[in-house]
Amino acid sequence: MRPQRVDGNLRFLGLVTLGLFFITAFTPFANLLSRWMGYAPQLEPGDAIVVLGAGGVRGDGTLSDSSLRRAIHGILLYQSGLAPLLVLSGPAGSEGPPEAEVRAALARRLGVPAEVILTEASGHTTREEAAALGAVLRSRGVRRVLLVADWEGMGRARGLFERAGLAVLPAPDEARGWSGTPEGRLKIMRLVLQEALAGLYYRVAGYL
Repeated sequence: MRPQRVDGNLRFLGLVTLGLFFITAFTPFANLLSRWMGYAPQLEPGDAIVVLGAGGVRGDGTLSDSSLRRAIHGILLYQSGLAPLLVLSGPAGSEGPPEAEVRAALARRLGVPAEVILTEASGHTTREEAAALGAVLRSRGVRRVLLVADWEGMGRARGLFERAGLAVLPAPDEARGWSGTPEGRLKIMRLVLQEALAGLYYRVAGYL
């Protein structure tokens, strides 16, 4: 290929990249993609509230911001009387206790009875969480769950839990899909792209 043609292709690629950056940062494009991808909360009574892992535990033994936000959301759903069982997921990291156990301790401190808390610490991916929890919950007579996952990933998580034999009520931990700042829209686009790639992988692998 001639050097002039290579330079032209690189300039074209650079212009496309710059254009996508400006479209993402300064238009509602990322917001619209996230709105389309997410699921609105469907907060109805169920048999259990399932809180998926998110971010794990820090080195000092405290929950990450995303894990704490998701755990609190699940606890509030339980305290609202939407289900009699609170399921907290999350594996152990390289050191320290499993995320699920730290979340369970938090739930007990906030008044959730220990006997209504179920923990799952073996799943490191959403697919593993769904596989591990599906059989356990069905054996307890659970058929309908409020699923606490992130906004963009709810579609993939819902599909996995439905394949595990459960009816799913979406209960995203944060209703995203809108930001009024360039930084916020760029963050939303990053999450949208990550989830799009994850969803594609799961479909190609036959998990969905």
